[in-house]
Amino acid sequence: MTIEQFWVNLLCAFLATILGGGFLTLLFFWLREIVFPLPDITGRWYLEMHTVNSAYNPYKDMDLRYIAMLWREGNRIEGTVEKIFEKTSQREKSYEGKNRTRGSVAGFIEKNYFTKDRIILHVIEDGHGRESTHFYELTFNTKEYMTGSFSSMVAQQDGNVKWQRSEF
Repeated sequence: MTIEQFWVNLLCAFLATILGGGFLTLLFFWLREIVFPLPDITGRWYLEMHTVNSAYNPYKDMDLRYIAMLWREGNRIEGTVEKIFEKTSQREKSYEGKNRTRGSVAGFIEKNYFTKDRIILHVIEDGHGRESTHFYELTFNTKEYMTGSFSSMVAQQDGNVKWQRSEF
């Protein structure tokens, strides 16, 4: 092999590597943005929590409903929630206007390519008399629906939760 052939072969190999790398970059970008995008969770959601376990017996089988406004920045989630309904074994009550308790939401999306995406949320609610903390592990089922579990520091509650775009 002559020196000229060596340089021609090196140049061809270099150009093939550059072109192949550029093609793979565009392919992976297209897959990430078009085929496997992050879920669109921005907007209004209605959630219903059903308590299964609690250290305080009147809270067992309790249903709570909230309205949430969420927005996404990359895979990070932020937002706010307001409690709109409560049903315990002792009472059923709707909350309107100034009687609603508010909370802040922080969380993230765990992107999964072979299973459904997971959404983790931490809510700090400024409840009646004290702050409370709720933790949600959700599965993004469709654009309109998420399901999962919750855990709360209020009376050591945990149970099931569903989030949906339409009112209950």
